[in-house]
Amino acid sequence: MKKDEKKSKKKWLIGTAAVVAVLLIGGYCVAHHYLYSQLLAGDEKVYIYVDKDDNVDSVLHKVEAVANPTAMTGFRKAVSFKDYGSNIKRGRYELNKDASAWSFTNTLLRGEQTPLNVPVPSVRTLDRLASAVGKKLELDSLDLLNKLSDPAVCKKYGFEPNTIVAMFIPDSYNMYWTISTDEFLDRMKQEYDKFWNEERKNKAKEIGFTPNEVATLASIVTEETRNTAEKPTIAGLYINRLHKNMLLQSDPTVKFALKDFAARRIYNSMLAVDDPYNTYKYAGLPPGPIKIPMKEDLEAVLNYQHHDYIYMCAKETFDGTHNFAKTIGEHNANAQRYWRALNERGIK
Repeated sequence: MKKDEKKSKKKWLIGTAAVVAVLLIGGYCVAHHYLYSQLLAGDEKVYIYVDKDDNVDSVLHKVEAVANPTAMTGFRKAVSFKDYGSNIKRGRYELNKDASAWSFTNTLLRGEQTPLNVPVPSVRTLDRLASAVGKKLELDSLDLLNKLSDPAVCKKYGFEPNTIVAMFIPDSYNMYWTISTDEFLDRMKQEYDKFWNEERKNKAKEIGFTPNEVATLASIVTEETRNTAEKPTIAGLYINRLHKNMLLQSDPTVKFALKDFAARRIYNSMLAVDDPYNTYKYAGLPPGPIKIPMKEDLEAVLNYQHHDYIYMCAKETFDGTHNFAKTIGEHNANAQRYWRALNERGIK
């Protein structure tokens, strides 16, 4: 080969290599831009919920609604390359500004959920509890309600259908969105056992109560007042009545028996309802809590105030507090002032 031909071939090889290098570098840059740029369109993190009915297309649609168009192209390629459609995992996934198409695909593939805080509220009925929990978790609220009403399920946790609400300690709990109904109930029992430590159990024994009975009285305290300072006083009043074998005569128990939670006045005709929750008619504590009691109300019973009060009546000032009395005469005077104030305000 002549010298000029060798030089020409060498230049061609160098030129070709340079073009290939440029193409490779360009391809890498394009791929990097698609796969590793910020997937989220904004800076405010969002959550992608993948449920049991989702497929790869529906997940892509959910992500596309909040994604940068360019990065979305990379996400589609990553999902396809990693065969995400064959390995979809249910869950609640956080998508933040630091996530790229590639990293978020890996998050979905590994099922790396972000837990959420689930509030367990102080509510009066099991259906309201199931509804509140069902709005935050994937589990079926009807399934939860059915299990809470099932004697066999309640027995498994050491309760009955009328006392199972005592197992729930109102608070906010960190858990995964995909938690099952059984797992949720197991978690609530764990939290119940954590709350009812030896110290609290011993306090209950000193009163002569079981934890369920503490919860039942605490639920009445919950309904009687929102004034925290009064709660140990009210708890002590009802304990005094129990010790004297007096009817508790708690208006909230009548509302519960009638399922008339909006009633603002309790009339004599309402007191005659034949229901075991009516403490004007049946002695002792009702069969179970009339509401999921707050922690502070459980503590109010366990640390009740020792006094001689056996009567109480809402104050005529309607400030949420009560007048307490040791005698029926004092109580009747308090009640007359309160009823007069109700009539003056036209409250029925």
